[in-house]
Amino acid sequence: MRRSLTLITLLISISVFSQTGTKNFIDQNYIEVTGKAQLEIIPDEIYLTISIHEKDFKNKKIDDIEKMMIERLVKLGIDTDKDLSIKDLASNFKYYWLGKTDIFVSKEYQLLVNDAKIAGKVFIALEEIEISNIEIDRLEHSKIEELRQQVKVDAIVAAKSKAMNLAGAIDQSIGKAIYVEEVQNVSSYVVNSLSGRVAGVNVRGARSKSEAVYIDNLLIEFEKIKIEYAILCRFSLN
Repeated sequence: MRRSLTLITLLISISVFSQTGTKNFIDQNYIEVTGKAQLEIIPDEIYLTISIHEKDFKNKKIDDIEKMMIERLVKLGIDTDKDLSIKDLASNFKYYWLGKTDIFVSKEYQLLVNDAKIAGKVFIALEEIEISNIEIDRLEHSKIEELRQQVKVDAIVAAKSKAMNLAGAIDQSIGKAIYVEEVQNVSSYVVNSLSGRVAGVNVRGARSKSEAVYIDNLLIEFEKIKIEYAILCRFSLN
């Protein structure tokens, strides 16, 4: 027992010596700065939700409406086998009862398009066949994670540059970074869900909806995705 107690005391002594032999960063001279960086990118993955209801069409079944929709999308150059899908399994089994005998079926689809111009044309083309229950579900970018990492790096570089300038103003220099913390992460965009309209999209250069599909210089604009990071850094001060 006495030998074990002596060993524990020795270990504690070594630990205390080790801690006192190295300065904690709080005991060092340091400079603390916050670096910020941001990037605005145009989304290249636009997810649309399309709902079709038998009750909105006279003498047409859900399969006929679906066929019309797919034909319109194919004409726009969309690969419906790859980019069009049932949004969820339950969408295949939505039935609505109106009165005692009328039963209507509803389906909900998810469509992926890669730019705002095609999204605008989808809204216009489907409205022409009276499918107007379309909303923008979400906007994404295929390289969003890579871009986020780059913005973080830019924020740290900005922090280092700021620290160097401030230290230079008092005839000092910075050493190694002794503390780094991500203090802000902003990734946002604005989307208004407007039934039958292109939410967050401005369509210009067309006098009518039907013309808009065929005008080559049609200008469509989406709200950009904004990525912003703020990084807190402490550098030793020499």
